[in-house]
Amino acid sequence: MAAPSSQSGSPNRLAREPSPYLRQHAHNPVDWFPWGEEALARAKAEDKPILLSVGYSACHWCHVMAHESFESPDIARQMNEGFINIKVDREERPDLDQLYQGVVQLMGQGGGWPLTVFLTPDLKPFYGGTYFPPEDRFGRPGFPRLLASLREAWAHKREEVGKQARLFEEGLGELAAYGLDAAPGTLSAGDVVELGRRMAQEVDPVHGGFGGAPKFPNPMNVALLLRAWRRGGGAPLKDAVFLTLERMALGGVYDQLGGGFHRYSVDARWLVPHFEKMLYDNAQLLHLYAEAQQVEPRPLWRKVVEETVEYLHREMTDAGGAFYAAQDADSEGEEGKFFVWRPEELQAVLPPAWKDLVQRHFRITPEGNFEGGATVLEVAVPVEDLARERGVPVAELERELAAARTALFEAREQRVKPGRDDKILAGWNGLTIRGLALAARVFERPDWARRAADAADFVLAKLWDGTRLARSYQEGQARIDGFLEDYGDLASGLTALYQATFDVKYLEAADALARRAVELFWDARKGAYLTAPRGQKDLVVATYGLFDNAFPSGASTLTEAQVALAALTGDKRHLELPEKYVARMREGLVGNPMAYGYLGLAADALLDGAAGVTFAGTREAVAPLLASANRVYAPTFAFGWKEPGAPVPPLLAEILEGREPVGDRGAAYLCRGFVCERPLTEAEALAGRLVAAPTGA
Repeated sequence: MAAPSSQSGSPNRLAREPSPYLRQHAHNPVDWFPWGEEALARAKAEDKPILLSVGYSACHWCHVMAHESFESPDIARQMNEGFINIKVDREERPDLDQLYQGVVQLMGQGGGWPLTVFLTPDLKPFYGGTYFPPEDRFGRPGFPRLLASLREAWAHKREEVGKQARLFEEGLGELAAYGLDAAPGTLSAGDVVELGRRMAQEVDPVHGGFGGAPKFPNPMNVALLLRAWRRGGGAPLKDAVFLTLERMALGGVYDQLGGGFHRYSVDARWLVPHFEKMLYDNAQLLHLYAEAQQVEPRPLWRKVVEETVEYLHREMTDAGGAFYAAQDADSEGEEGKFFVWRPEELQAVLPPAWKDLVQRHFRITPEGNFEGGATVLEVAVPVEDLARERGVPVAELERELAAARTALFEAREQRVKPGRDDKILAGWNGLTIRGLALAARVFERPDWARRAADAADFVLAKLWDGTRLARSYQEGQARIDGFLEDYGDLASGLTALYQATFDVKYLEAADALARRAVELFWDARKGAYLTAPRGQKDLVVATYGLFDNAFPSGASTLTEAQVALAALTGDKRHLELPEKYVARMREGLVGNPMAYGYLGLAADALLDGAAGVTFAGTREAVAPLLASANRVYAPTFAFGWKEPGAPVPPLLAEILEGREPVGDRGAAYLCRGFVCERPLTEAEALAGRLVAAPTGA
């Protein structure tokens, strides 16, 4: 764990917290509190405003503000004298982060981390921002000047502060339920095509991705472009997806030696990243590249998936099989130091011929492309061009480059590694299980399905007791009641895992999680899902899980899971809320598709009427059918299996009734809208039916 805080002085309360992010601030001279009763009671007793600072362990600018301000004795003195200072790990309390990001949005700013918000003792915000420098610069007030001004306002302009707080509270309430007053509508296949075409207008035609710098992978929106292409949106949509995936895979945003994707690039061409690696990004990208392989197999897609899975296994997997949350951008106090290279470093590792080859392939120059003359690796000259230049077969050059990359990777492993946030989050593990499960099917890697199953077994054993899902697991302890995203993400991941393993225990757990989520989070009056369990007492405004941002809203993943559960179990009740919710959100989805990308994926599956295929027969008999089905891009179909003579689980009794092999041949029963076609026994015929999806016309 990278610790931005100075280790001098006595530790504060945060030293006792499990969160790596909070512990990073344990030696600040700031009198930090974790969020909780003690801090909130102290604010009321001392009549002091609350300084709320929200971030996460891999956040570079959080580290910068910690170094500049929270480690400063003078600034800490101002904070301690005037405020009750509370640190929150946004990965532990996404509901608080979502709520108070609204303050910055209402102030006309973009939001982000570190989030800095000032609250009254009854939790009503009256001012906010993100990063504040130690003195006036970047068009931002210096943090000491801001602290003095707000302390003065609290002491002598309390009425104005109260008025501002009431305005913010009103605004936050409107933000939290934004769009929920729209009239319900009916989403059509044509709408999905139009969503894709509108989103494609935002794609950079040169480098792929949406917009300019900074550029984020945004995998759910890229996936929605593929869905629109599938429904007849035209080749340009697929081309935009493949351009994006190719440029990301060849750029510096992808770790060319160790696999896995960094958070985003600071430029428009995917070259220089912010170097943190987040589990949720890699989980979603794993799924997306596996889908690309189904659309059009390419060696690059396979390489990215294989290397990303290996990265997750090597760096992000707990001994129990679950996945850690994040890796830091910094090592030895410098951003990116672990990942970048200089020509002289190559010389110490590689023989001259390999050194020249690697320098040309990755464009490693004395000038560099990063701070201090260092180089972020990108595939600047393709292997095919290098082979042509040197007059050698491509395969031979690939072998040389692979050996050189291995040597560089092993040398890099000797460096001080970036810190790792080792908490295990239920929801993010669900996203990773989903990605691994699809990749296992597409690339015929049962070992990847076992890794997904190991993570699922851990989360179900340690964080789920049948009625309550905990959000976080760390140091042997399950903590914090799960949020909507935890239930939705995990249910979605488990439905995907069932389709990779056909182990019904994962489907049963997904069914239980989805039903419990409805009990805890569905607001029938609003026709939407609450972010936090109903009755959460420390939120000044109830928040709803509406928007898909860096990671999907729990409402979107839960809707996806419910549609899959309907297809896999035959229980039409699982479609009741997806139909209501998608109708409620139709206007927002059509009006602003970039903000609802994952909901678009779930809605697209709903349009196909809980589409599913049940394979009937022994594993050997259905293997050709299943392999053929896994190779084609049919993202709205859910796959189940009935083994002849095996006991039928109660959950599957309805869907499996009458599903039998045809003679001694395995059979595939393809259904839409709970109406099934005649069973198919030929793999080619099944693949043809799966890709014959309805168009947007």
